[in-house]
Amino acid sequence: MNATTSAGLILAVMVAAYLAAKLLRISTELAMLAAALAGALAGALAGGAGLPARHIVEGAFTYFDIILIFITATLFMNLLKEAGGVAFAVRRILLRFHRRKAVLFFLFVLLLLIPGGLTGAGSVTVLITGGLVATVLQSMGLAKPRAAAIVFLCAGLSAAAPPVNLWAMLTAAGVNMPYVGFFLPLLVPCLLLALATIFILGRKAKPADLDKALAELPDAPALMNWWRVAAPFVLFLFLVVAGRVWPFTFPILGLPLMFVSAAAFTVILSPRRLAVLDISRRTVQQLLPLAGTLTCVGILVQIMTLTGVRGLIAISVVTLPLAAVLLTLSVVLPASEAVLMWGAAPVLGVPLILFFNTIGLNPVVALSGMSVIWPLGDGLPPTAIIGRLTVETTGLKEPYGRFLKECLVPALLIILAGTLMVVFSKELSFLAIF
Repeated sequence: MNATTSAGLILAVMVAAYLAAKLLRISTELAMLAAALAGALAGALAGGAGLPARHIVEGAFTYFDIILIFITATLFMNLLKEAGGVAFAVRRILLRFHRRKAVLFFLFVLLLLIPGGLTGAGSVTVLITGGLVATVLQSMGLAKPRAAAIVFLCAGLSAAAPPVNLWAMLTAAGVNMPYVGFFLPLLVPCLLLALATIFILGRKAKPADLDKALAELPDAPALMNWWRVAAPFVLFLFLVVAGRVWPFTFPILGLPLMFVSAAAFTVILSPRRLAVLDISRRTVQQLLPLAGTLTCVGILVQIMTLTGVRGLIAISVVTLPLAAVLLTLSVVLPASEAVLMWGAAPVLGVPLILFFNTIGLNPVVALSGMSVIWPLGDGLPPTAIIGRLTVETTGLKEPYGRFLKECLVPALLIILAGTLMVVFSKELSFLAIF
């Protein structure tokens, strides 16, 4: 049996194990683990060796640093929310601009992009600011499905926004490419597409019913002010910039320690006494599915590499016609995210970026375009992790299909923009300057 045939059979075993696990209603994380273990066992039987325990352990720790970034960043955002900073910001923005729809929409987009941009998780955006923004949107006359669609799409774009983009990080790690130069290629499309989304879906919105919205929003502490809200972000940005401005004199802190520093500053400035241990415990519980996904993805990718399955997928992708690859991005990327969640990035993103790089496209801009499309899969079955969370947070009672229908037009615009970024990545390479 040649290597290609062997890898193909192992891939078939892994797919069968994954499907069997999903039919038994096992979570996506454990389904990926089952696929990895089945592939490892099949590879061991084919090679006459034992179960590769070392590779399973190594794979489990592949994305440990990224897990630390998620946990510390989400802890920072949760502390800010518990301190009353998020409620204060929403209430003050609403009081000041409730009659100016364009300004209100722009500021709401910023509120929706920041949590996911800092943490890399759209779920954090939904939980931190999504419910509050949806409340205001409904007070402006928008139906719940439309308000939920705005929150979901902006949450997906926030996960793709810089500085933390999980799809780009996982793919870049798989091709030994530094996670550098992604800031503008991710920021520009995410900001513009989020603005397009809220203005398209909110075009019929009326001025907010101020009394109704304020009554439904949570109260903010009397001593909360803009300084207490902004100061932790200023500290975080200073730590990020300082390492670039003074690379030989400023200590290398790393993103987890930077987020911990901002979180500590939030606790110091909070007008409320924060139960830090309790908030930390809830943060870890909130992120357990994400941490489990990354752990199982690491094991899956390690086993796919060991058994040759990853090489088989890479060869299959790079031998396809360019037109076929580009035309199927709109389907393959969201579908892979719906099935594998973040695991789609190392499994499909790596061979795609290698392929694009070999034909002269800019890998940073191309990967940024792909990263804009991937989050759409978080609203599709079988996982629909962010879509379901958005429906629960906004209190949507209508059928899920109604919610997806509202997402359709902006989603097509996002797919078109992401695909064009891939096609014209070479011409857009000036964006990847830092």
